[in-house]
Amino acid sequence: MHTEREDMEQIEHPEYEFIEASGGITEYRHRENGLQVLLMEESSAPVVTLMVTYRVGSRNETPGLTGATHFLEHLMFKGSRKFNRENGRTVFTVLQNLGARVNATTWLDRTNYYELLPREHLSLAAEIEADRMRGALLSTEDVESERTVILNELDRGENEPIRKLYDSVWSTAFVEHPYHHPTIGWRPDVERMTAAGLRSFYDTFYWPNNATVSVIGDVGPNDALDVVSNQFGSIARAPHAFPDIDIEEPAQREERRVVVRRAGQLGAVMVAFKQPYAHHADTDALDVLSVLLSSGKTSRLHRCLTDRGLTTSVHCSSSSLRDPGLFYVLAPLSPDVEHAAVEREIVDELRTIQEDGVTASELSRAVSQIRAAEAFGRDGSFAVASQLNEAIAAGDWRLYTTALERYNRITVDDLQRVARLYCVPEASTVGYYVPEAGGEQVDVEPA
Repeated sequence: MHTEREDMEQIEHPEYEFIEASGGITEYRHRENGLQVLLMEESSAPVVTLMVTYRVGSRNETPGLTGATHFLEHLMFKGSRKFNRENGRTVFTVLQNLGARVNATTWLDRTNYYELLPREHLSLAAEIEADRMRGALLSTEDVESERTVILNELDRGENEPIRKLYDSVWSTAFVEHPYHHPTIGWRPDVERMTAAGLRSFYDTFYWPNNATVSVIGDVGPNDALDVVSNQFGSIARAPHAFPDIDIEEPAQREERRVVVRRAGQLGAVMVAFKQPYAHHADTDALDVLSVLLSSGKTSRLHRCLTDRGLTTSVHCSSSSLRDPGLFYVLAPLSPDVEHAAVEREIVDELRTIQEDGVTASELSRAVSQIRAAEAFGRDGSFAVASQLNEAIAAGDWRLYTTALERYNRITVDDLQRVARLYCVPEASTVGYYVPEAGGEQVDVEPA
């Protein structure tokens, strides 16, 4: 897509090497420190989004340090050399006085920090992100204050049954790979986290050659590269190789089950199957299959579950991650409906696709829904940066720009084949949320 403009988008810059262009986005790399920069000029509004994506998430955490990525994300707002409480210039006060949207998120494969703000303040956003790339303070005092905040956040998650069911199914499905760990970490690790441990984690992963700066919005490529160069260009690349994750989840040979018991009103069922990593061609077919199954009121699972009063809603999703993840169906139950009945309906619907396939009209409708979602996903600089962020985390930003081309090549035979290959009992993990008055969960233990 957009290949006709790709040659025109290349510019010469003394500090950056042009790498390639795709889908209206151009990639450059700093010649000295290896920082990857993605640019897209979008002038529908006089704003710009600057997003820094670090290729570190809970996937990179080791036992005893689970939750370090998320803990560090909190501390990055507590102070850096130039922006801190002592000089009255915290990140939030400086940016929110400008009306900027500012925040950060942590997930399995990445951590990202971003600012959406008027275009004339792009340099300030870059200065803040460059300062905390290597200048975070990470004081013991701030670790202790944020520990309380994070433990409260962890407690809230424990009391959200659907979130707890989701985390428990992942933790049951993966026994060796770090996707076993919840992103927020295991409570004992969060309680024991130290400033020294977090400093070591920060010094391992927060370097320009482990990061991507995306600049999307009302700024030309030359100006954007100048701003990024002025703020990040003097930071040295990491003096070490980044530790790789060399843990392969053993093949699953039998069905697994987990039950979550919590106070509540309505139950829920989650049925999950192992699926390949984002770059694998079958993940595209599973993406389309998930839309066909649960997107919209004409989807198969909506008609067989929600329309018949068995569930209040139903959601199916395919995981596009750096390593193999889960393809899953999550269904909150209607009152007085048995978990087993809903599980049986989900499995039967998948078996029908395995035996009879899907129709061409179903496939066409699913791809059209994806195409519409893609169009909405390009509505504004922050939306584009956010989708790029997930593709970067999965290992290749072009997963975003080439997605529609790949989906258009999916056939009905592909959908039947992946349903047969991946949606099998021996690769499944089934979770029930069972509401009880004052109930306690059967916790999944840390690996």
